[in-house]
Amino acid sequence: MDVVQAIKKRRSIRRFKSDPIPEDVLKELLDCARVAPSAGNRQPWVFYVVKDPEIRQKLKEASGNQVQVGQAPVVIVVCADPEISAERYDDRGRTLYFIQDTAAAVQNILLAAVSFGLGTCWIGAFRESLVRQALELPPNLRPVAMVTVGYPDQEPKPRNLRPFEDIVKEI
Repeated sequence: MDVVQAIKKRRSIRRFKSDPIPEDVLKELLDCARVAPSAGNRQPWVFYVVKDPEIRQKLKEASGNQVQVGQAPVVIVVCADPEISAERYDDRGRTLYFIQDTAAAVQNILLAAVSFGLGTCWIGAFRESLVRQALELPPNLRPVAMVTVGYPDQEPKPRNLRPFEDIVKEI
């Protein structure tokens, strides 16, 4: 699929079939995340691939009981070590770049998933302490985002986007 098509086709999916994701497809999604741009090529990320239903249930609870977190066959928890970015960029790396870097990796997962006929939802609303507990994260890693991944069990509605002229300013 053309990348522009994937960008325009992508939607947040909140209902998933129980069908498993083939391992080679999952690996490709993660490889697309791995090649995302990062400040100074620091690559501060670590990707936790959660298939275990009990851990997905804990992640669901951490997300305020967002149903799709427990329903999707896979949840990718994108974590980062802010100090990897800080080693080169001091406070800006510690407070901003690691977040930007992981956001780029998440977007790559979302777009690659579209090309495989998969649905995703970027989950940013969660209690970090509960995600940390569920995954038994080491103290240096921060969970930044969760991405639910699976075959869609819904046809998403078109998005209501702001008009182009309202968001693009040429000077």
